[in-house]
Amino acid sequence: MKTNHLFILAVIVVVLAACGAGSKKSNNMEKRTQVKIETTQGNIVVELYNETPKHRDNFIKLVKEGLYDSTLFHRVISQFMIQAGDPDSKTASDTATLGGGDVGYTVPAEIVPQFIHKRGALAAARMGDDVNPERASSGCQFYIVTGRKFRETQLLNLAGQRNNQRTEEIFNELARKHMKEIFKLRKANDQEALMELQDSLEAQAYAIKQEEEPFMFTPEQISAYTTVGGAPHLDGAYTVFGQVIEGMDTVEKIEGAKTGRADRPVMDIRILKATVIE
Repeated sequence: MKTNHLFILAVIVVVLAACGAGSKKSNNMEKRTQVKIETTQGNIVVELYNETPKHRDNFIKLVKEGLYDSTLFHRVISQFMIQAGDPDSKTASDTATLGGGDVGYTVPAEIVPQFIHKRGALAAARMGDDVNPERASSGCQFYIVTGRKFRETQLLNLAGQRNNQRTEEIFNELARKHMKEIFKLRKANDQEALMELQDSLEAQAYAIKQEEEPFMFTPEQISAYTTVGGAPHLDGAYTVFGQVIEGMDTVEKIEGAKTGRADRPVMDIRILKATVIE
């Protein structure tokens, strides 16, 4: 750990990340709203979860306002997901870089453990933790998971990586609180003091992590990701607010599109119209 952490102490890198479910049977037996998304590749029907009411209501509002009509699937990554909902994509040129459009607000995170990133999950894109520690969702951009199947041993390894990553996150948080001291020691070229500080922060990070519950995939997650597939590394970090119930063949067509810069399909794939199924 020491070599990597010395680098972190030298410079804390801030990364902007944009994303960018299925579920156990819900206890909420209320009727779920369905939305039909007509695209140039075919139709997709999604069902919205009542357990994520802020995201459900916002999605319905935008659909009824016609915000998604004529927008593009602007980011497509094979064996991962297809992303849409950027209002700037409606009139974008062929060379425009998309993904930065929004509606002027975010939606508070509604991360429900039972709704996971299995194949067909409908989830909200967002900015990364460094600039968005509350994990608030984009007000309009969404993605549909395609993913891939995993072996159980791969999931166990991924869980271990998640726990190590959490320790690193805690270390970075502690390091940020000591930035003035770090810069002062670096200016003085006091390597001994830097090493002492690093050892102290490592010990603190380890102690804090030990008090937390370790991340583990549930039997339900393991079953889903080994049989249906998905993107398990996103679980617990993004809000899953619905699921494709019809049209995964259309999702697969979009997923298979040839892409260029910034994972944008070379040929435009457009949402013609989105409507709430009454």
